[in-house]
Amino acid sequence: MKKKVLLALGVAVLMGETLQAADSLESMFMDGNVSGQIRSFSIARGVGFSSPTKSDYTRRSNAVGGFLKYETAPWEGLSLGTAFYTTNGFALATPQTDNTKVDPTVLGKDNGSYSILGEAYLQYKIQNTVVTAGRQKLNTPLAGADDGRMLPNLFQAYTLTNKDIKDTTVFVAHATDFAQGTFGRIYSSESGLIRDKILASTAAYSAVDDRNQVGEFVNIGTYALGTKTDGLSIASATYSGIKNLKLQVWDYYAHDIMNSVYLQGDYKWDCFLSQKVKPFVAVQYIKENDVGDKLLKYMGGDGSLESDYLALKLGANIDNFSSYLAYSQVSENSMTDPVYAHATMTMWGGMPAFIQGMLTRLAGTKAEKAQVAYNWKDFGANVETSASYAKFDMGQNNGWTMGDASEYDFMLTYLPAAVKNLEVRARANYSDDFLVFPANGGSLSWDEYHLILKYNF
Repeated sequence: MKKKVLLALGVAVLMGETLQAADSLESMFMDGNVSGQIRSFSIARGVGFSSPTKSDYTRRSNAVGGFLKYETAPWEGLSLGTAFYTTNGFALATPQTDNTKVDPTVLGKDNGSYSILGEAYLQYKIQNTVVTAGRQKLNTPLAGADDGRMLPNLFQAYTLTNKDIKDTTVFVAHATDFAQGTFGRIYSSESGLIRDKILASTAAYSAVDDRNQVGEFVNIGTYALGTKTDGLSIASATYSGIKNLKLQVWDYYAHDIMNSVYLQGDYKWDCFLSQKVKPFVAVQYIKENDVGDKLLKYMGGDGSLESDYLALKLGANIDNFSSYLAYSQVSENSMTDPVYAHATMTMWGGMPAFIQGMLTRLAGTKAEKAQVAYNWKDFGANVETSASYAKFDMGQNNGWTMGDASEYDFMLTYLPAAVKNLEVRARANYSDDFLVFPANGGSLSWDEYHLILKYNF
């Protein structure tokens, strides 16, 4: 199968790279478009334990890969698309399966290389409506690609987008299967501890041993909680008919698991003191409840869920400088509640939290974040830098950790003029007290560094 896919993509390359409306079935394929990305990712994480049984270690990984995509030209509104994804490790430590030596987040099962036919879809467009069926990439608030490492999350889904209503985009979808990308391998529930299940499921991934579900399409429910379900149904409307205002409402119905409502409003305006200052404010809200067979009982308790998440962001853009402050709050547990009862969980790659950093904490948490960014183009450099600080105040009975945690994040992105379509990115992340152990007062922290190269064609 893989040889056939590669052969088809190779033929597509020879066919040409222009995308235009086809006037026949033959020209539909002859006038198709080839695109892709070559990506390399190097990562090093130094993990430190502050406890009586100190066991610090540094894990590293290097990978190269990306994707190759072919789309036919539309014929009578109909088009086809397919994309092949691959990640390949190199210069890895031994034994390769040791996650204290090899970072798993850019690799596949057992920290090996893997390839996947990640997209294979049929698309039909008529007037203001686009229908897509098959393997595809979704980018929605609570179910998305989360393309933070080598390969993104991908979905087997049926989607419809319509823009018949003025200034409004309506989106409906039903996803049956999910193929976790490489980033989700940072979380593991193989210990069976409720703590690890909460950690993974509130950070947009499976409460099962998700390190071993990478690189293959599995049922939505099987991926999340180990039991097959009827999938994930999504409906949304986005309105932008009022100047400088954007409103979104989304509903995610994960059959026999939970229903999640996501609301977001963004507003920007011109400062009356200076036209260079562009302030903005945004608010987001997530409401979750258990439904159907309450499969969350896999995580302990009776499967009941009722959670509320609220966040506010306030900032401004001033020429090439931008900054914002954000605050969020998640409902807390009582001592008698199951530990997940009031957590905000998203298990299929989507987590749009304003306070999101390298880590996510959405179980009984109050969080604050500040970020600044600057584009240096006026100094003759295609460079953008950013820095952020986040503080997490963990409530009692959250089932995961206790006390406060913090995170510092620094990013530099460079677009060299000499090589069009190349992006070079360096990142440094420092997390303090990511996990605190009540038994001995010890904690887990890390320093993490990335070097990423992306070449689009």
